[in-house]
Amino acid sequence: MISPADAFIARAQARPSAPFLIAPASAELAYAQGGFAYSYGEVLSRVDTLRRIFSEAGYGRGSRVAVVLENRPEFFWVWLALNRLGVAIHPINTELQSTDLVHQFAIVEPELAIAWPEHHQLIHAAHPTLAIIKPDEKPPRSNRPAAAGTPEADDPCAFLFTSGTTGKPKCCVLSNEYFLGVGRWYISQGGMAAVKDGAEVLLTPLPMFHMNALACSTVAMILNGGAIVPLDRFHARRWWRSVADSGATIVHYLGVMPAVLLKLDQELAERAHRLKFGFGSGVDARHHEVFERRFGFPLIEGWAMTETGGGGVTSTAQGPRHIGQRCMGRPTESMEYRIIDDGGAVVALGQPGELLVRTRGANPRKGFFSGYLKDEAATREAWAGDWFHTGDVVRSDGESLYFVDRKKNIVRRSGENIAVIEVEGVLDTLPAIAGAAVAPVPDDLRGEEVMALIKLRGTTANDAQAAQKLAREIAQACAERLAYFKVPGYVAFVDTLPVTATQKLQRTETRAMAARLVGSPDTVDLRDFKATLRQRDRARAR
Repeated sequence: MISPADAFIARAQARPSAPFLIAPASAELAYAQGGFAYSYGEVLSRVDTLRRIFSEAGYGRGSRVAVVLENRPEFFWVWLALNRLGVAIHPINTELQSTDLVHQFAIVEPELAIAWPEHHQLIHAAHPTLAIIKPDEKPPRSNRPAAAGTPEADDPCAFLFTSGTTGKPKCCVLSNEYFLGVGRWYISQGGMAAVKDGAEVLLTPLPMFHMNALACSTVAMILNGGAIVPLDRFHARRWWRSVADSGATIVHYLGVMPAVLLKLDQELAERAHRLKFGFGSGVDARHHEVFERRFGFPLIEGWAMTETGGGGVTSTAQGPRHIGQRCMGRPTESMEYRIIDDGGAVVALGQPGELLVRTRGANPRKGFFSGYLKDEAATREAWAGDWFHTGDVVRSDGESLYFVDRKKNIVRRSGENIAVIEVEGVLDTLPAIAGAAVAPVPDDLRGEEVMALIKLRGTTANDAQAAQKLAREIAQACAERLAYFKVPGYVAFVDTLPVTATQKLQRTETRAMAARLVGSPDTVDLRDFKATLRQRDRARAR
């Protein structure tokens, strides 16, 4: 078994009538009002048809295709058909702006985009000469000769972008073996996350352009012979009806979701489910126990990064769970780790430090990403000393790991990694701004929110009304160049910024300053305004 497509074909041939893709009518999907249900055999038929069409057009091993198909059924048969041929996909976040895509396309260099019509304008704005087709259209002839031979385990399967500390997101090259490794790890967790072959239904509201949904959810269910319920996104008001009506036995979540669900009034549907467990990360320590008690199933917390895949991963499925202590769980037996201080020395047991991970044995990178595309320097830096440097600060009790903080300059908002330097780069180009510093601040629903400390150039915000108006103008300007979720949710106008003698931002002081000011009456809260930006973008897409 070389690829996810191989695994799917084996399952489809063994049990063609088994359900693979499910969505109940209660999910109220705009593109499938009555829901949908596709068996392994039905999807295999579509995969085979698309494989032949793309093969005849010259696509094969080494080709690269951008995909903007959201979580709709078409995504799955397009991906599996291309994967069968050795074509790597570049799944795109539909919340991005054209400037984000210009950067991504320059790195991936896709030769074709497959997208729904409402996304064609976005793609064309970023890459005017890129051929774009709908999922039911025949592709143009490939302009690149396919590589010789059949697909191999270490061939690229997908290119996923992740934020770092250098501003622009980096492109992770993820191989076929990476995907299979994540899936194998998931179904072998055991304990409270034990799965039964051919009997699971996994519901996820998470997007297929992220590693969690694409590798954990999808490949795990393929290997398990289970079904996937790919919702378009998290809808709190109809969540429990979707869970119950789909027959889901597993749900995937982000930390924001338990917080939102706990705020809802009790309803009969919240206990009318078959759930064995939920799997995710970042549940608020204050919510964990009360959530499990109210809704009747455990939340299994895990840790991984796009870069670490199944090579560096933890889970609370087995052993003590330490609820309310931000426990990340136990490392796998194949994962080796160190916790180091700023000088590179291993810290004492129980002390916090940066987490370094690798795979035991002769190949420390087995199961990890293949590297950052077109950025060998960043790949070398991440793997300094043959250890992958995660940028996460954790502590250990000798058995389990506990999350403490992030060393990297990112904001973790509703599962999205946002590089503060990227937001600062946009703010610094605005005429009214003399300097800007961005930092994460806690948010009860989103985990963290983006806060901008802004020093104005010439102009001033003399009163609350003027500050509110100017902050909205700044947010609006940011939204023209950044995805809505990266736009500052808070703005504080300051006289000075915390900088070093060489005028570099002091990140520790920036975070402390943001923490002090976030509750200040002088700070402008833009979170509701961000919500209107999101609604506007979605209305435009429709």
